[in-house]
Amino acid sequence: MIAGSATAGLSGAWAATARAAVPASPGVTYMNTLAEQRADPHIWKHTDGFYYFTATVPSYDRIVLRRATTIQGLSSAAETTIWTKHAAGTMGAHIWAPEIHHIDGKWYVYFAAGDVGDIWKIRPYVLECTAGNPLTGAWTEKGRIALPLDTFSLDATTFVVNGTRYLAWAQNDPAVGPGTNIYLARMSSPWTVTGSPVMLSRPTASWETAGGQTVNEGPAVIQRNGKVFMTFSASATDSHYCMGMLTAPASANLLSASSWTKSAGPVFASNAATGQYGPGHNQFTVSEDGRSDILVYHDRSYENIAGDPLADPNRRTRVQKIYWKADGTPDFGIPVADGPTPVRLSSYNYPDRFVRHRDFRGRIDRDVAPLADSQFRVVTGLAGGGTVSLESADFPGYFLRHKNYEVWVEKNDGTALFRGDASWNARGGLADSAGVSYESSNAPGRYIRHYDYLLRVEALSTATDRADATFSTQ
Repeated sequence: MIAGSATAGLSGAWAATARAAVPASPGVTYMNTLAEQRADPHIWKHTDGFYYFTATVPSYDRIVLRRATTIQGLSSAAETTIWTKHAAGTMGAHIWAPEIHHIDGKWYVYFAAGDVGDIWKIRPYVLECTAGNPLTGAWTEKGRIALPLDTFSLDATTFVVNGTRYLAWAQNDPAVGPGTNIYLARMSSPWTVTGSPVMLSRPTASWETAGGQTVNEGPAVIQRNGKVFMTFSASATDSHYCMGMLTAPASANLLSASSWTKSAGPVFASNAATGQYGPGHNQFTVSEDGRSDILVYHDRSYENIAGDPLADPNRRTRVQKIYWKADGTPDFGIPVADGPTPVRLSSYNYPDRFVRHRDFRGRIDRDVAPLADSQFRVVTGLAGGGTVSLESADFPGYFLRHKNYEVWVEKNDGTALFRGDASWNARGGLADSAGVSYESSNAPGRYIRHYDYLLRVEALSTATDRADATFSTQ
């Protein structure tokens, strides 16, 4: 069927009453960066209505925690030091990658630490807190997680699949080779593994060994659509750092390496256009309404680093929404530019089609790849006056504008004409007030609408026109 022109052949009554399904995951917008100089971030949404946030601090000497009722609120929330490194012996150096989890009514923090006498003797450790508020409660050291192989090991995370709790972590096995691999084992308690671990991933591809480092680390798990997705970070911790992903059916034997399939390449990587470098060491949380999955990660705003990347303090915590492909797998897109995170606009009467640019022409399509072609930042209108402009996520500085009543994505040339053409009055959806319609600021009465799947700016007269000019934010 042809959008717009095809529906014109239907009755006016049908067009007036037809309604797209309310998006299962409506749009959410956050402001990046969430926290400066906070690496290896972890955000836990708890049942008490708070988000709890912890991360590695540049001095590598303590564990900090903050909480807020919104993800954005974590940016300005007071930070509490809940634990400080030992002055001697174990847990005395390189305090890295803390994660906070709530298990069986108690709080646990998983972290890695070195020894004062050997700062690279890094192992995973656990803290426990029985209080309701982990910022004010007392923390008890449960000690080191005893792994069968006593070697460099870090980045422990825990998750449950079909009632079984697992621990995933990164570790070096000298018998396998240099660098770190991803391992998995069952747990008999929040600080104890049981049975034999299995190596799920060994860095062998060029994207896992870039920058002169052989690295798989920082596992993180998200479950959906009957599958378990385990992301991990790879390569050197500079601009080469990136995310890969392992996938297994939730019904499979997760302790069999053959149950897991590794992505052919990175699923999230540096992007020069958006000014984001070395994204990785991610975790996952959910939006305030529980309807959107949120990627939590760190990166830097510059590519070149002087000296050891681990001595550079400027990894910072960022968040952005995850989208899901038709095949049930996550699409992380690109690390978006600093500032407000983008949204997608789905067609009201063709809800599986999204506003996107292709060869810089505005249109609606399904199964958009790359994802960022269908992501736009809603920013203050270039023409002012309460208008908004829609900035391309993958071409920062390019905006949806009308030209000869066609909609294109073009670079802002600084002229008054462009500012007017790229500014819109956001109205309640003309076919559904829960949606949004965009009226041209310099051609009043004309709205963005799709026709033959292409976007145009036109005056509207029929119910079909109004449906074609209504979009849902996702």
